[in-house]
Amino acid sequence: MENLALIDSFSEFKDNKLIDRVTLMAILEDVFRNALKKKYGSDDNFDIIINPDKGDMEIWRRRVIVADEDLDFENEEITLTEARMIEADFEIGEEVSEEVKLIDLGRRAILALRQNLISKIHEHDNTNLYKQFKDIIGDIYTAEVHHVRPRVVILVDDEGNEIVLPKEKQIPSDFFRKGDNVRGIIESVELKGNKPQIIMSRTSEKFLEKLFEQEIPEVFDGLITVKNVVRIPGEKAKVAVDSYDDRIDPVGACVGMKGSRIHGIVRELGNENIDVINYTSNIQLFITRALSPAKVSSIKIDEENKRAEVFLKLEEVSKAIGRGGHNIKLAGQLTGYELDVIREGDVAGATADEDDVELTEFSDEIEGWVIEEFAKIGLDTAKSILKQEVEDLVRRTDLEEETILDVMKILKEEFDS
Repeated sequence: MENLALIDSFSEFKDNKLIDRVTLMAILEDVFRNALKKKYGSDDNFDIIINPDKGDMEIWRRRVIVADEDLDFENEEITLTEARMIEADFEIGEEVSEEVKLIDLGRRAILALRQNLISKIHEHDNTNLYKQFKDIIGDIYTAEVHHVRPRVVILVDDEGNEIVLPKEKQIPSDFFRKGDNVRGIIESVELKGNKPQIIMSRTSEKFLEKLFEQEIPEVFDGLITVKNVVRIPGEKAKVAVDSYDDRIDPVGACVGMKGSRIHGIVRELGNENIDVINYTSNIQLFITRALSPAKVSSIKIDEENKRAEVFLKLEEVSKAIGRGGHNIKLAGQLTGYELDVIREGDVAGATADEDDVELTEFSDEIEGWVIEEFAKIGLDTAKSILKQEVEDLVRRTDLEEETILDVMKILKEEFDS
């Protein structure tokens, strides 16, 4: 029985790598049997006894006693003379067991054996890690920022596993420092060589859906179903919800009193504007709800080509299109229809560049009380403000000239982009 450095490390491998006893013993036996095959040509007549907890092991070789002149296979047979040097009363045909010392394998073989052992354990760890994270793809996961690079953030979880958050999977307003806790979904697990690369995403629609499950008890319990989620990360999202219980208002339950339930989700997503919509299989009604806050006059459906002409009054067009065209784009994705917005009386569809934008669409950049000041004097769209003189606005509102100039700059950038 020996305790070379190789054997001393058994318990260390078990403790650090969290490998169960049975698996560790299987790995060790496999490594040693490979070494014995290289040395002796076969391992069939070897017994390996391992105690990974204590770091002890024994290797025993069994050989059959033959007459001195009949020795053909030295690995499997031993001469009578040699056997009687071990024990005097041995006879031909009996089996002899001898302990093989690790040192007998040779220094080079021992070094190779240790490298093989480390490689096998790493391979086992990587296989387990791949399976572990493959099983939780699509689930929310939390990890700590370890390193911030220009195109990627490296995260580490409580077990020391490395998780990658690429720049394109981050919300545009995301800003991370070392030590910050970050939530996202495990989007994919890819094998890079033998090592799994775990990819996290904060821009996936699935992340928003899972946040609803975490933050809203009725969704978690299955009383409310999230039917579809579409989003422009960091800007705007639309979530269609439904309930099979007529006593439950799915939209009200998701939003909460004065937005109390959805506020945490909005904050997690960098103040992403989230519209929660009551799902219906009636496609006309669903499109109408999806285009909220605009009030739709009528809709002409082309089911075969999945297109819909949406007729609105002039003052509703900008609401339907939304800032940067986000509202109509998301409504189309949510319903699965390509939407053409048409002013009542017009034959041509409106586009985002041709139309005005509601001032409330800028609520993430312009404070609410400022928007209210403009509304008091009948200015509730971007172009209605840009047409005014700054001096006139200072006179007609309680706003400072600097505030008005800042607002005009924001509005002008919208139409210049």
